[in-house]
Amino acid sequence: MTYYSGGNNTVPSASCTAAGGNTGGNTGGNTGGNTGGNTGGNTGGNTGGNTGGSTQNCSAGYVGLTFDDGPNSGTTNQIISALKAANATATVFPTGQNAQNNASLMQAYKNAGLQIGNHSWDHPHLVNMSQSDVQSQLSRTQQAIQNTAGVTPTVFRPPYGEVNGTVNSVASGLGLRVVTWDVDSNDWNNASSSSIRSAAQRLTNGQTMLMHDWPAATVQALPGILQDLQSRNLCTGHISASTGRAVAPAGGSTGGNTGGNTGGNTGGSTGSCTVTGTAVAGESWGDRFNVTYTVSGASNWSVSVNPGSGQSVQSSWNATRSGNTFTSAGNNSFGVTFYSGGNNTVPSATCTAR
Repeated sequence: MTYYSGGNNTVPSASCTAAGGNTGGNTGGNTGGNTGGNTGGNTGGNTGGNTGGSTQNCSAGYVGLTFDDGPNSGTTNQIISALKAANATATVFPTGQNAQNNASLMQAYKNAGLQIGNHSWDHPHLVNMSQSDVQSQLSRTQQAIQNTAGVTPTVFRPPYGEVNGTVNSVASGLGLRVVTWDVDSNDWNNASSSSIRSAAQRLTNGQTMLMHDWPAATVQALPGILQDLQSRNLCTGHISASTGRAVAPAGGSTGGNTGGNTGGNTGGSTGSCTVTGTAVAGESWGDRFNVTYTVSGASNWSVSVNPGSGQSVQSSWNATRSGNTFTSAGNNSFGVTFYSGGNNTVPSATCTAR
């Protein structure tokens, strides 16, 4: 487990209760075996999560709430307070200029456990700039965030969501994953707090939502957004630098996941299934690309992908991976990032019901 030290490196004490781990795994597994994959996944996830650690039910997955353009003296602490009150987290994309000028608020971001990304130095249209100027915008911001928060970002949100080959190349050279968004709150365009809250209702597992650190309407909408996500069994996560998708924060509870996966895998369908692979629009880069595989005909399945010439699997989401074989984790679709090796053909796949 990774702790933020707050200047104190003493190893925290801990206590153990047998009920949490056993309930999550046993309830999920036994109910799944007797009743079916869905019941096992839900029962195991809820019981394991509630008894064995986190009090939140994350059975529907994780979403990324993101806040650009901070930190700001008027609103940053309000956003942090709302997240803390709901035991939630987020990803923030400060500009280098704001980071340099608000070191104490950068520390507040870090101490709240928020993921800190890079949003350029002063929010220009990077696509109109030379490579050296883009390099300066991103590298200076990396340094400012390191100096003020003590972390090195691994994700980068381009201002206005604008990218081209130069921006992608510079970001990659700095170890940054380019991240845009799936849902736009339009808070930057004077959207009302109720409209911002409604926009968040469109979020599904793995997706991210664009918000900003400065609008008062966003601050007003945030408690309701967090309430709505909880009612939908969605938890807030961080953005994976491997896939660009929202995932469980590092160090999160595994009680719910263990129960859910055990239950689902034990009690699933024994029929046949089919799988279809589709390249994800806009998610192809110089050396890799993303593919979504959708399974039909079974709730519990195993899919083997067959990378083509020069291709290999880099990472995946929404399934349990072992080599080039993926097993269900409560979803009927999953994603894979392939290294292309100069070959962007979608790899074929075969499905077996379990």
